[in-house]
Parts: sequence; C-alpha cells; structure tokens
Amino acid sequence: MTTANVSKEIADLNLTYMLLAQKLLREDKAAAMLRLGTSPEMADLLIGMSLPELIRIASSNFVLCAFRLDELPIFRTVMQGTGQGALQQAHLSILLAGAQNQLASAGAAD
Repeated sequence: MTTANVSKEIADLNLTYMLLAQKLLREDKAAAMLRLGTSPEMADLLIGMSLPELIRIASSNFVLCAFRLDELPIFRTVMQGTGQGALQQAHLSILLAGAQNQLASAGAAD
C-alpha cells in the first residue's frame, strides 16, 4: 500500500468518524458524549463545525479516532461470549462511563 493510499484511507476514516460524531451529538448530546468519550467543550466544537472545517481537519495524516479498548478489563468484557448480550452490554457501558469519568477528573486536576 502506498503512502498516498494510506493518507486517503485515513482521511476517509476521519471524515466518516467526524460526520458520525457530529450527527450523534446533534441528536442526543449527552448520550453521544458518553459513546464518543468527549468532553462538553469538544462536543460543542464538533457540533459547530462546518463541512469544509470537518474536511480540512479530516485530511490530516493522523487517525483522529482512538481505540477505547486500551484497558484490559474493557477488552476482556468485549471478548466474552455472546450468551449474556444484555448483561455484557450493560457491563461495558459501566466500564466505559467509569473510564470517561476518570479522564474528566484527571483533566480537571491539570
């Protein structure tokens, strides 16, 4: 895969992610903030961005979205069997909400 192809795919991924994030935030800001792991300030910024601004930022060579499964307990929860779908989904939601609260607390301490 060439560098140009990688850059194009990253830009496509970024734009898709940012458009989805903006749509989710406009529909239900509180739920979207939890799902996306964003702060209220970032949510407001994303909501207010125009399409040309989204395209300009999405054109970066850096992936803008990040994996939220970087903590082992969260990853293990996702990888568990599908027999307990509703319970697994609730557990994952609690873990991600807790991680979001820890990030918010750490940011407030800075």
